[in-house]
Amino acid sequence: MPTRQSDDLHRQPPGQFILFTVTAAVSAALAAWSSAALALEVWVMFAGLIAWFTRPASWREGACAMICLWLGISLAAVSHVAMSALSPPLGALALPLVVFLVAILILGLRATRIVNNTLAWFLGMVTFHAAEMGLSPGTFAHLGGATAIGGFAGWACQAFHGYWAAARPLRGNGLAKPAAPRGNESNGADLG
Repeated sequence: MPTRQSDDLHRQPPGQFILFTVTAAVSAALAAWSSAALALEVWVMFAGLIAWFTRPASWREGACAMICLWLGISLAAVSHVAMSALSPPLGALALPLVVFLVAILILGLRATRIVNNTLAWFLGMVTFHAAEMGLSPGTFAHLGGATAIGGFAGWACQAFHGYWAAARPLRGNGLAKPAAPRGNESNGADLG
């Protein structure tokens, strides 16, 4: 069953499709280079890029996704502390209890504006635990900085796409036709 997004892709002129694809690839490449240059893990940057595009409908939705990602990173740190505290008295029951409480919180917020992106919340949790960096202000600065670069790349990509979709109407094969010469500038060639 086709989705609206796949239908939109099939209606998109080839030139626009190529332009949007190249723009997204350049945004990702620049974000990866920036992350590596700052000694940040590139995979963490991609967590930010992925979070932004979980709901790419608007700047607001992308920003809300980033907030959920960062809250997920923070909640993962809290769950890490809770696991450490509950493991001695509860043993193997600590893990399912903490996971249950975290899931209740995240899923309970799915109807709340701004923090309702469950995918970004869980992506933040995965990012924190996969990084295995421990609890310190440096950890949050590192993860926050790398994911912010990814979020910025997502925003930039979305902004360029919006600009080109609105400001450059594409025709036919998707490439803008050159403007016809005006007045005495005509050389007799039909550029249309």
